[in-house]
Amino acid sequence: MTDLDQRLGDVFRVVDDHRDLYVQWLQELCRIPSVAAQNRGMEEAAQQVRRYLEALAAGPAEAGGTVQLVPTSGFPVVYAEFPGTSPRTLLFYNHYDVQPEDPVELWHYPPFGAEIHDGVMYARGVADNKGNLIARIAAVHALKQALGELPLRVKFVAEGEEEIGSVHLPEFCRNHPDLLQADGCIWEFGYKDAEGRLQVYLGVKGILYVELVCRGASQDLHSANAAIVPNPAWRLVQALNTLKDPATGRVQIDGFYDDVEPPTEQDEAMLAQMTYSEEAMKQRLKIPAFVNGVTGQDLKRQLVFSPTCNICGLTSGYQGEGSKTVLPSVARAKLDFRLVPRQDPHKILAQLKEHLRKHGYGDIEVIEWGLEHPARTRPGETIARSVAAMAEKVYGQAPNVLPSSAGTGPMYEVCHRFGTPAVSVGVGNFASNNHAPNENIRVEDFVQGIKLMAAVMLDFAQRDLDLGTR
Repeated sequence: MTDLDQRLGDVFRVVDDHRDLYVQWLQELCRIPSVAAQNRGMEEAAQQVRRYLEALAAGPAEAGGTVQLVPTSGFPVVYAEFPGTSPRTLLFYNHYDVQPEDPVELWHYPPFGAEIHDGVMYARGVADNKGNLIARIAAVHALKQALGELPLRVKFVAEGEEEIGSVHLPEFCRNHPDLLQADGCIWEFGYKDAEGRLQVYLGVKGILYVELVCRGASQDLHSANAAIVPNPAWRLVQALNTLKDPATGRVQIDGFYDDVEPPTEQDEAMLAQMTYSEEAMKQRLKIPAFVNGVTGQDLKRQLVFSPTCNICGLTSGYQGEGSKTVLPSVARAKLDFRLVPRQDPHKILAQLKEHLRKHGYGDIEVIEWGLEHPARTRPGETIARSVAAMAEKVYGQAPNVLPSSAGTGPMYEVCHRFGTPAVSVGVGNFASNNHAPNENIRVEDFVQGIKLMAAVMLDFAQRDLDLGTR
């Protein structure tokens, strides 16, 4: 038995012994409705996360640590730092805010009840992102209980605005670059696929989130006036129709694909070993086929490497019960563009505005709600190899290592601006229902996730140090 295996055995026993306590921590945090978009429960959640981290700093190992709420122009960042024996530093990035729970009537259990049924915990934010945050706090606790110290320096950054675009996180990063210095980062999310195999992501897409506002008359009118008064809803629909080719779905904005790089041979190899349960996903979503009928390698390539143009919402006129014959005075659409490496959200924004002007829709207002750059980590980075190796040790099979997630996060601001490689892995599952009713995680996945984080800290603390590599 190796020294690593011996220490892992000691730590895993502590995790098993404290299982109920860690589940309790997660339930406590999930019962706080920390909805950033509605400014609900935010201070309470930030203070609760701080209390968990302060308890680690004052633990029996007397290894110390610092915990603080760092103010921003929005909600605060909870920051903590704990010393360790290795020269390495590992950063955990998470967030304590959650999506709104609507529509409440579709939940089988109270969205902030954190109830456990048949081994599954249901709560808004339990998968995105409180389960991962608590799993990492619990892993630090277990390491200190089992070993009396941490094997490396550990930092926590838990923000409160990820679900609204991390609006003020760049401000935190610019003002406190020293707090973000690390040799590797474990990013916020991760899931098992339909076959139960862990997914490991080496990057995120960027995003441009905008709202288009088209205005007509100064007030809503009787719809009889539609014979002579322009309808902004029609005009907005016509403008939206210029954005994508209806046959291929290709974005029609000039220059949109100019900076897109094709997948490398290494990227294609990672896609080839990636399992994507097409039939299970179609059955779960009740759809007959994917966009353009793609399957196999083409589907995986499109999911991971293709930028998107998506309509998130359309609003105009009367939408209440029954009928109301009205000519609306304003129409709005919310769009998100998921961007791949080398695409610049600021450049795409300028191209969108020029596209609207060129097609005669320059009067449509474009409101910016979120801009984030894409980010990517090389698979040969020490932190990536450490996560893959420890995942195989903890879960008993090699994980799917993917070049990127199809989703977005502020990985560029937190990590890649400073040259820190980041890997995303977590405790969710194929049907965790992030951002949807009945969000959930399996309790066993949560416990396994704690063990994985402890294993990664032990392994990353020493991997390749004798080679002088990161």
